[in-house]
Amino acid sequence: MKKSLQQIEDYYIRKGLKDSKLRKALEFDEEYQEILAQRKMKLAKRFGIISKEEKDYVLSTNQDYEILGKVKQLEKQKLSVVDRRLIKFIRTQLRQDWRTPIIELLNDLSERYK
Repeated sequence: MKKSLQQIEDYYIRKGLKDSKLRKALEFDEEYQEILAQRKMKLAKRFGIISKEEKDYVLSTNQDYEILGKVKQLEKQKLSVVDRRLIKFIRTQLRQDWRTPIIELLNDLSERYK
């Protein structure tokens, strides 16, 4: 029987690994990486995520894939200007550098209400 991601992680935790040592062990565990790749492929197919998007965004949880999938569905709709801006902002929150867009938005709002 194949192990789950959680079972493999629990194994390393029982061995006393945590934080960066745990991440490093999981990074080099071939079985863990294979299961993780299969999971990502299944989620990408389910939500219509292309490889460029997987590279551009931090998709570390199932919810991240779900968010991006819903964003893609909404982008196909005829949205108001405000809703289109909100969807664009939501996309930025899936990036590695999600703070910069928040600062830019806050700066815009600050200028608008001076």
